[in-house]
Amino acid sequence: MTKICLIGAGSTVFAQAILSDVLSNGVFADCVISLHDIDGERLKTSEIVARRICDGLDLPRVRIEATTERRVALAGANFVILMMQVGGYRPATVVDFDIPKRYGLRQTIADTLGIGGIFRGLRTIPVLQEICRDIEDLCPDALLMNYVNPMAINCWAIGEIAPQLRTVGLCHSVQHTSAHLARCLGEDIADIDYVSAGINHVAFFLKFNKRHRDGSTEDLYPRLKALAVDGQVPPDDRIRFDVLQRLGYFVTESSEHFSEYTAWYIKRGRDDLIERYGIPLDEYITRCEDQIAGWNKLRSELEGGAPVEICRSNEYAAGIIHALVTGQSGLIYGNVRNGGLIDNLPADCVVEVPCHVDRNGVQPIKVGSLPRQLAAVIRLSTNVQELTVHAALERRRETIYQAALLDPHTSAELSPDQIWHLVDDLIAAHGNLLPAYR
Repeated sequence: MTKICLIGAGSTVFAQAILSDVLSNGVFADCVISLHDIDGERLKTSEIVARRICDGLDLPRVRIEATTERRVALAGANFVILMMQVGGYRPATVVDFDIPKRYGLRQTIADTLGIGGIFRGLRTIPVLQEICRDIEDLCPDALLMNYVNPMAINCWAIGEIAPQLRTVGLCHSVQHTSAHLARCLGEDIADIDYVSAGINHVAFFLKFNKRHRDGSTEDLYPRLKALAVDGQVPPDDRIRFDVLQRLGYFVTESSEHFSEYTAWYIKRGRDDLIERYGIPLDEYITRCEDQIAGWNKLRSELEGGAPVEICRSNEYAAGIIHALVTGQSGLIYGNVRNGGLIDNLPADCVVEVPCHVDRNGVQPIKVGSLPRQLAAVIRLSTNVQELTVHAALERRRETIYQAALLDPHTSAELSPDQIWHLVDDLIAAHGNLLPAYR
């Protein structure tokens, strides 16, 4: 019997999507779903959601387990899905935004790179160490699927902590953005062939072609570039179309994310850039507040006996599980150790590339070399990722300073002394969420 373990299952809305995807497939009509979270109240809500999904799909043989004991949840698991947020919205995410603002450093999402991404990684990696040790002990053959940001930093750390574990990092940016571009062009995504490669959130579409009925193909990049030149772009996507004009390729993650991965768009004293590109400062704070309100509403509805919507998503987890169990092959975009998959990126960094999946597991496909300008932009991120991973694993405070010093957005806004003081303030504010550093 297949056992699927969700770590951080109190992320109820995301858990609902993953469980709807998995349980909608008849192959898993008698699987075990093991839910774990350290927040008992949120866990209880997710358990109700899981049971009502089973009721809605008429799956009486599915066994639902919910526990605040991680080792109990992991014991004998075939698949482990990570979806936790260490430190939660309060205090951790609020701290990631509030303290940098005292220094004049503004952010949009702050979960991938930048000073917010660095500290999210620093507080997540020690927990990943504990989880990996438990997996090695309790379910060493399980496939570990990570959805937790900062994706590349966390997956890089997992590879250092437990290189023998089977693992892949998963995101929805490639499939969401490909569909978005098809809509921008008035095309059906079913007619589009694309290839993307890079690192999570800074990957680029190397090919974006339309298949015509006569068997011919059309490169859609000229039409995308024409949208940018003519100013016919969605108001919330001005940065990505600007990057398309400057680098020649379209980046997979959203404009609000990409705005803080470089030194180009958020600048002190340049509010004209914020207005010109429609950059939503503090966007993640707004999203978190909305999600918390949505969770409270859902909990109230569930306590009143409301049914749960079975909402299918385009997340990769269910497809991967299905492929490994049945042998039916598929293609995903996964985050894995580079090791030569992309020639002009560091061998030990984590890249996001197409991967074949079947009963043999997740098998990355070699891409070769990226266009030089794309590899150069990506290396701005991998420098910070590498230092953050080793700062966390070696517990070195000095390396945290250096990661922040090399971060494109942070270093463009603050002096070295300011960066040192900011790091000190963030470490103090995080308190017990971080280990002691040397």
